[in-house]
Amino acid sequence: MIHLSQSPTDPAFVQDPYPFYDRARAAGRVVFWEDYGLPCVFGYAAANAILRDRRLGREIPPDRRPPMAAHTAPFHAIEAHSMLELEPPRHTRLRGLVLRAFTSRRIAALGPDIEALARALAADLPASGSFDLLTRYAEAIPVIIIARLLGVPETMRDDLLRWSHAMVGMYQAGRTRAMEEAAGQASADFADFLREHVRARRRMPGDDLITHLIVAEEAGDRLSTDELISTCILLLNAGHEATVHAIGNAVKTLLEAGGPRDWLSPDRLEATIEETLRFDPPLHMFTRWAYERVEIMGHVFEPGDEVGVMLAAAGRDPGQWDRPDHFDPGRPAKPHLAFGVGLHFCVGAPLARLELAKALPILFQEAPGLHLTAPPDYAGRYHFHGLSALMVAR
Repeated sequence: MIHLSQSPTDPAFVQDPYPFYDRARAAGRVVFWEDYGLPCVFGYAAANAILRDRRLGREIPPDRRPPMAAHTAPFHAIEAHSMLELEPPRHTRLRGLVLRAFTSRRIAALGPDIEALARALAADLPASGSFDLLTRYAEAIPVIIIARLLGVPETMRDDLLRWSHAMVGMYQAGRTRAMEEAAGQASADFADFLREHVRARRRMPGDDLITHLIVAEEAGDRLSTDELISTCILLLNAGHEATVHAIGNAVKTLLEAGGPRDWLSPDRLEATIEETLRFDPPLHMFTRWAYERVEIMGHVFEPGDEVGVMLAAAGRDPGQWDRPDHFDPGRPAKPHLAFGVGLHFCVGAPLARLELAKALPILFQEAPGLHLTAPPDYAGRYHFHGLSALMVAR
C-alpha cells in the first residue's frame, strides 16, 4: 500500500484539495494517508463498495473506543444516541422511528415556506456594495427552516449556530483542547435547551417535528428523551454545516462558471443541483470500521481496522465521469456520494435538495447581476469543505 502525506490543515489543500485526491487515486485503490494514520479510498468504485458493505460500519468496536475525557463527556453523551454513529439493531430502530415523523410529505410541505423565506432574504440583499452572501443568505435558510420544522424558536438562531459550530469542531483536523472544551460546553447547553423544549412539547404538543418525534411509535416502541435530543441535534447540525455549505459552494461554482445561464430553468434544475453536489460537496470524508475480515479492491481489512472514505474524491473519479474536473450540468446523470449511500444515506437529503431547488433559482431571479467581488475563501475546517465567506455584489 502506497503511503502519502498531505496535511489537511495546509492552506493550499484547504483551498483546493482535489489535486491531492487525484494523486492519491492514481497511487492505488487503497492508499495510506499518513497524516490521518488511515488507509483511505479515493475512487468511486471503492468508496461505493465500502459504504454499501454491511461488514463495515460507523459504530466504533468496543475494543477500539478511546478513553473519554471529562471535558468531552457531554459531546459523547449525545453521540451515544445518534443514529449516525450506530449500527443495527439500534440504528434500524432509531431511523425507523425518525422516518415515521420526518416524512416525505412533511418535507414537501415546507416548499412554500422555503420559497417565501428565500425571496424575502434575496430581496433584502444590499442593492449596492459588496456583501457576504454566506451570512446574508446561505446560512439563514437552512437554520431558520430546520428551527421552524422542529418548532424551535427562531430567536434561538444565534445560539443554534454557535452550538453547532462548536460541536462540529470535534470532527475537524487539527482539533485542539480549547475546541474540545468548547464542544463539550456547547453540547451541554444544547442538550439542556432541548430537554426543556421536549418537556414543554410533551405538556403542550404542537404541529412540529419534535411533537411528531415524541408520538412516533413502532411496535409499541418510542424514542427516549435522550434519543430525541440526539436526533434533533443531528438534524440541526447537519442542516447548518452541510446545507449551508452546499448552497455556498453551489453559488460559487455557478458564478465561477460564468453565471447560471439556463442551468436553473425548471427542466435543468435537478441536474444542476446534482452536478454542484458532485463537483464540490460540503463533506469530504467519512470513516468506517471493519467488523470482520473484508477484502475490498484487493486490500484486506482486519476486524477493528478503520478506513477513510473520500466522498469528494469519488466525485472527481475519471473512471466514473468524463472530464470530472469540469462543471457540466448537462452531463449524463450518474449517482454521486455527496449524501453517502447504503444504510447511512443522509436522512436529510430530501430537505437539502429542496432547499437548493428553491434557494438557487430565487437568488439569481432577484439578483441576476450577482458577481464575485473577491476570491472565494474556504474555511480550514476539514473534513468539511465550505467557504468562510462569499463576497459578492448585485
